[in-house]
Amino acid sequence: MEEKELNGKEDLYSKAVRAGKRTYFFDVKTTKNEEQYITITESKRRFDNDLNRFVYDKHKIFLYKEDFEKVVKGLSDAVNYVETGEYPEDYREEQAPREEHAADGTVDSSIEKWFDDLGKE
Repeated sequence: MEEKELNGKEDLYSKAVRAGKRTYFFDVKTTKNEEQYITITESKRRFDNDLNRFVYDKHKIFLYKEDFEKVVKGLSDAVNYVETGEYPEDYREEQAPREEHAADGTVDSSIEKWFDDLGKE
């Protein structure tokens, strides 16, 4: 596959996975500093009644090289749980807290503290 320039970023590799009404795109890109990363895009086709045509809803995740190992393990553990019902050996009951919204619409600070503490492991 030829490399192509896109908004200052190069596409090095692309793989589309069709799954029912969704398509997942796994794209390897590089920054101007030659750092590689992966974008994972979920694309879902739906009919928009206001526009009277099909449109695509897209959601994108940027996955950076330094996070690959942890993300792959987390995904593998979750898939294994769905398939077997078994928790991984290193599973902790204290997983990410659920977002709790206060009456004023703000998010409970416990989830913000949890995210802040993630980098301290």
